[in-house]
Amino acid sequence: MGREAHANKDGGVPREGQGQGRHVPVMLQRCLDLLAPALERPGAVVVDCTLGLGGHSEALLSRFPEARLVALDRDKEALRLSEERLAPFGDRATLVHAVYDELPDVLDRLGLTSVQGVLFDLGVSSMQLDEADRGFAYAQDAPLDMRMDQTTGIGAAEVLNTYPPGELVRILRAYGEEKQAKRIVSAVVREREKEPFTNSARLVELIRDSLPQAAKRTGGNPAKRTFQALRIEVNGELTVLERAVPAAVKALAVEGRIAVLAYHSLEDRLVKQVLAAGAATTAPPGLPVVPERYQPRLKLLTRGAELPTEEEIAQNRRAAPARLRGAQRIREDAE
Repeated sequence: MGREAHANKDGGVPREGQGQGRHVPVMLQRCLDLLAPALERPGAVVVDCTLGLGGHSEALLSRFPEARLVALDRDKEALRLSEERLAPFGDRATLVHAVYDELPDVLDRLGLTSVQGVLFDLGVSSMQLDEADRGFAYAQDAPLDMRMDQTTGIGAAEVLNTYPPGELVRILRAYGEEKQAKRIVSAVVREREKEPFTNSARLVELIRDSLPQAAKRTGGNPAKRTFQALRIEVNGELTVLERAVPAAVKALAVEGRIAVLAYHSLEDRLVKQVLAAGAATTAPPGLPVVPERYQPRLKLLTRGAELPTEEEIAQNRRAAPARLRGAQRIREDAE
């Protein structure tokens, strides 16, 4: 498989690209610059909600030598590898096995009432894509698993083999924005009655055979939207994100900053809505003076979503679909 095969808006979008044998975090310098004003003060705490292989976390600890890091990941193998990578920073780094919507509980257990910085780097990590037995990548045959935490939940094969046809159509349309959802699901239902799905290659072949020629000629691999939809369903990604971003904003101290890297429109739209709502007044219309309790809680730091530079994409094609949004906490929540 070409390791850059998934550098597009699809179900195999990795968070960290490969460069000279070392993983290169996406839009690293811009993320550091966005968070810098909040993290350059002594005693600052920054949360990396999507630790992965630890590239962003390592850079945060290096650039801000007085900051403390709390890093979350639901993938135990990612935690193990990152623990080795971040070992030189000693007790400045606290790694936690958790899904990022568990952020309030994690901070509570650590005795932290607020933090100065939060980073989300959404999508699938390079490690998950590149390990064949995880089933994230449609460009190589693997068991249809797709769980980011392989110790819990059901895999993609069980979704394909057991969900009612109407539910599968809904998932492909909502999470994969797949226009051919009915056609693909009809083929899946027909084939699963003959033999349950277990591996990715069979599903990729079925999708390819199911689609009209015109649909195959646009947008890269025809399986990518289905794989994205299954991955989101298996991991509850959008549901988790809907809880996690507001929780992260709530955890920010005044002057604290949040940066979010998204890789497809569903994620980016949700992040945009949360940050835009925080940056808007909640006052009833027509008030001559807006009381402080109705004033915005956030200031947007990016104009729309920032994109990677052409130079970065040339060096790391996995950065191509990235969309970065940032905001700063400017006041406490109203009581």
